[in-house]
Amino acid sequence: MPAPDSRFEIPAARFDVGGHCMAYRDVRPAGTGPDAATILCVHGNPTWSYYYRGVFQTLADRYRIVAVDHIGCGESDKPSRADYSYALADHQANLIALIEHLDLRRVHLLAHDWGGAIGLGSVVARKERFDSVMLLNTAAFPPPYVPWRIAACRTPVLGTAAVRGLNAFARAAVTMAMNRNRMSPDVAKGLLRPYDSWDHRVAIDAFVRDIPMTRRHRTYQTLVDLENALPSLSDLPALLVWGMKDWCFRPECLRRFQSVWPSAEAVEIADAGHYVLEDAPEETLSAIESFLADVAK
Repeated sequence: MPAPDSRFEIPAARFDVGGHCMAYRDVRPAGTGPDAATILCVHGNPTWSYYYRGVFQTLADRYRIVAVDHIGCGESDKPSRADYSYALADHQANLIALIEHLDLRRVHLLAHDWGGAIGLGSVVARKERFDSVMLLNTAAFPPPYVPWRIAACRTPVLGTAAVRGLNAFARAAVTMAMNRNRMSPDVAKGLLRPYDSWDHRVAIDAFVRDIPMTRRHRTYQTLVDLENALPSLSDLPALLVWGMKDWCFRPECLRRFQSVWPSAEAVEIADAGHYVLEDAPEETLSAIESFLADVAK
């Protein structure tokens, strides 16, 4: 299976949520109806739907693929912090609204980074619409630790200046989130493309600041509730693909999912980093393809 190239030429559709436009890609195989099995791709921070271009390039001939850009990300609207909360609960609600708007059924969630907590929130809320869960280096519980590289980006005033002014978080990710390979300049350019100004980096900073460091944080209880609901999803087929050299969502995050979903299929890629779909595309896409084929049997 060839690694995906850097091209991502699928035009975005738009969906209004609370007065803001959410961009998403929606590709359906020729000859399939509205009930086609769907891979729902949910990205994290600081990526966007571009991260899933290899899924489109590899699987769009067999599955409907929907990939979202969260509000503030990718080609979605980027309202100011004064005009939008950027809380996890709001991103979850936006995704649920899109699922209902598109009337998605037979859905296979594919989520990475913050996309795990966002996407799993929609599975908990609309479980009847989902056939399986596929997770790539993510979490769905209050953080057991916060790496110093991320904590530094939360420093008052200076953190925001670095993240929004210098694009330090997204620029660092194209190297620090890789371990096996060096990201090509074209792919790095594609991942960074939507985040080209102070105003367009608002969500990157907001996601960093939405990490709950204390029980009083607005998102702490959202994550507690999600963690408590994970056992209710244990009957869904699950695939966990993990870059084991991820310094952010470390292997202990994988073990926490395995503790509540003991039947989940796990693919541990020993030398891959956080951007596992970029760092080990062949293994990751092959695991997804094989898992979906098994679910369909």
